[in-house]
Amino acid sequence: MDGIIGKAIFLDETKNDDVRQATILLIGVLGLTEPVQPSKLAQLAFNRIIPGIVGKLEGNMAGSIYSTPRIGVGRHTGYAYDKWLDALGLPVHTGYFIEDLRKAELAPWEEMQCNAAMIQLEGMHGVTGACVMEIPGGGSMTPTRFALDETIFVVAGHGITTVWTDEGKKHSFEWGPRSLFCIPQGVYRQHSNARGDQPARIVANNYMPLAMEMFPDPKFFYADTYMDPGLLAADGSSEAYSVATRSEGGRGATWRGNFFTDLAGWDGLVPHRQRGGGGHVVDIEFPNSVMGGHMSVFPSGTYKKGHRHGPGVVIIIPSGEGFSVMWPDGEDKVVVPWHEASMFVPPNRWFHQHFNVSQVPARYLALSPLKQTRPGNENFVPREDQIEYPDEDPWIRDMFMAEVAKRGGESLMPPGAYTDREFNWEYSSNEEAGAEIFGAHLSEEP
Repeated sequence: MDGIIGKAIFLDETKNDDVRQATILLIGVLGLTEPVQPSKLAQLAFNRIIPGIVGKLEGNMAGSIYSTPRIGVGRHTGYAYDKWLDALGLPVHTGYFIEDLRKAELAPWEEMQCNAAMIQLEGMHGVTGACVMEIPGGGSMTPTRFALDETIFVVAGHGITTVWTDEGKKHSFEWGPRSLFCIPQGVYRQHSNARGDQPARIVANNYMPLAMEMFPDPKFFYADTYMDPGLLAADGSSEAYSVATRSEGGRGATWRGNFFTDLAGWDGLVPHRQRGGGGHVVDIEFPNSVMGGHMSVFPSGTYKKGHRHGPGVVIIIPSGEGFSVMWPDGEDKVVVPWHEASMFVPPNRWFHQHFNVSQVPARYLALSPLKQTRPGNENFVPREDQIEYPDEDPWIRDMFMAEVAKRGGESLMPPGAYTDREFNWEYSSNEEAGAEIFGAHLSEEP
């Protein structure tokens, strides 16, 4: 429950130096005047500290993930997840985008020992969920279990995450800005801030809105006891959170693993010819999980082709500056400015385009929704669901040119791209063939 108590419980498993340090710490907390044995110390901690913590939680039952009653649902009622967010009492960020997750308004989430806010942008409703959490300097979040796979992107700061099962073996790994990792369903997890002088912010993404339609009770997700210890062994490896490695499959640049160190510097990408802009792409897969996504990188002074797909693709910017334009067919356009730590989600079947107006390559991470929620390859029609440059609204190009000029740059878009629908971007002769999005079951590609 509490980081200090948790340390006391496992005193007998630590080295002697750790025992002495933890004992000294708890002696001060408990107001003891002489040393005691670790087992006695743990019991005293439970007797003296936990009742106060429990009493504090009981005074805030309305926002508890463990005590919120089952959500009333029916065929003609709203989403159970939305009702749960209301009961939770945390801020909920809505609209089309969050320009800077590092500055998003949060509120204390005492039960989790952090500050937090839920995210419910257009394009997410009923499909995918997200929460931004801030861990204070030197602090640790409450150890919890969660019944679904969950991806974590580090918005800011440095920290350590520890995961374990009832079998007891713990896996700990360090993370920093723009790290990405996946925590398997049902395992214990605890996030800690590795620095004492600044907070750390992380964003968690999961499929809870869909799952709550079948199981509309928060306790099902946070108090369920199902656990598969094998999920912490990445493809049989003894180290579950070693850095991801390249694997077969996908579009030729699939990286598989539970941990990606820094997406702003991740390489090993392949050309992304069919989406334009002279870009590159890398596919991301997590072992034993349906979660995943990809990261696209495209040069300064260029932009991608307009396209559309199903809902729930969460886009976070690891680096670069630019904007995206989103619109339902035939209707008004929404402009989304972005830079590092921006987040947005294109609504269902809305066209959208991404524009890099910075002086460096731009990157966007796209976390995919559950595959049942996005149209299959047979429903993706290139001439209807992707807009070639010669067919785009002239306003698109005019706005791009104006935004580039504001920053003292220039467009690097080849003139031929605007006249030839089959225009081929130039790549280095030694590069791989690259991604195929038509005929590859990847119609969710942002």
